[in-house]
Amino acid sequence: MRTVGLVTEYNPFHNGHLHHLLESLKVTGADASVAVMSGHFLQRGEPALVDKWVRTEMALAAGVDLVFELPFAFACNSAPHFALGAVQSLNALGVIDTICFGSEAGELELLERVAAVLVEKEKEIEEQTAAQLRRGVNYPTARSKALGKYLPKITNEEVASPNNILGIEYLRALRVSDSSLQPYTIKRIGAGYHDMKKVGGIASATGIRKMLAAGNLVGELMPTSCHDLLQKAIAGGHSLDRERLYVALQAHLLSEAELLEDIYLVSDGLERRLALAALEAKNFDELALQVKSRQWTLTRIQRTLIYVLIRAISAEMQSFMQVGPLYLRLLGNSEKGRAVLARARKRKSLPIISDPARATSTLRKYYRKSPTYRQMAEDMLRYDLRATQLYGLLQRVPAGKSLNQDYYQAVRQV
Repeated sequence: MRTVGLVTEYNPFHNGHLHHLLESLKVTGADASVAVMSGHFLQRGEPALVDKWVRTEMALAAGVDLVFELPFAFACNSAPHFALGAVQSLNALGVIDTICFGSEAGELELLERVAAVLVEKEKEIEEQTAAQLRRGVNYPTARSKALGKYLPKITNEEVASPNNILGIEYLRALRVSDSSLQPYTIKRIGAGYHDMKKVGGIASATGIRKMLAAGNLVGELMPTSCHDLLQKAIAGGHSLDRERLYVALQAHLLSEAELLEDIYLVSDGLERRLALAALEAKNFDELALQVKSRQWTLTRIQRTLIYVLIRAISAEMQSFMQVGPLYLRLLGNSEKGRAVLARARKRKSLPIISDPARATSTLRKYYRKSPTYRQMAEDMLRYDLRATQLYGLLQRVPAGKSLNQDYYQAVRQV
């Protein structure tokens, strides 16, 4: 059985995602699809619209066969860490043949050239990017200028477009992890990543969330099964309340600024800037915009705010980045996915967690000869569990009978 790996957020699953899924199966000749999906907090530093189980159900209803959660430490992180964590997860399953991602370029050769330079000239590009940042240039432009020395014909748009950025990082991750996965890319169609308008029945996830917030209908932009699941969750109050998000965050920021100094990515006086902004900002978006600067991009600030909320300790997060994901958290599967999973159990190089209540024993058994890795795996999982608890607080209607929903929600099956 040939399998294709997908790196996803599905926030929410829409027609563009369905196009990508179907084309991925077609161009790779795959029989089954395996998604590594972000949990409750996403790559650009925002909580998901609905929880990871609803989004898993959407994926399965649309035809994805197997869904694993990308640990929080990688899911809510910069493109290089996000991409490497996802690729390492797909590698560890041991049965994935290909990876297929969307891109504005739609050309693998172009993205491969950039990825190759990033690997071969890593130190030089980092130094040149840092020099540009010190001059007040934002990060995407700074990296584009650094790459221009080695790839003079590459345009800023080609290396700075959202999906191209991630695509380049997936390709770089394949190289540095010595992966056997064969890469493919599908050209993004319809609305762009940040577009607010629909194009030919397709809108960006950002656009759909904006439409929902404005009370507009989005049924034509999503597969019917996914739209029904989304509407049911929203009607039940099981969707993000951004006002709750800001109140929860503000409680942390209004404490002593020094208490933020050990938080991941809080440095160079950012803790004081955050604390001061929290005295005046009216909501999460306003706070992030007030703190944003040439030195700190908006997405970096948004991620940092989530780290403050989660209380992501810098030393722990840095250690996670050094070792990569230490487990595979199963969220859902189809009948075909269960067949893939049966093959993977013999070939996997990381433990599979399907029941968090048994995670400790699973990790201790798997890492019995390496107590250091076992402890790191338990710490990594602790962040995922905390993310679920906090997300439960951020919903319009508090989650179920307990905030520990990881222990009450079963693996989704179709």
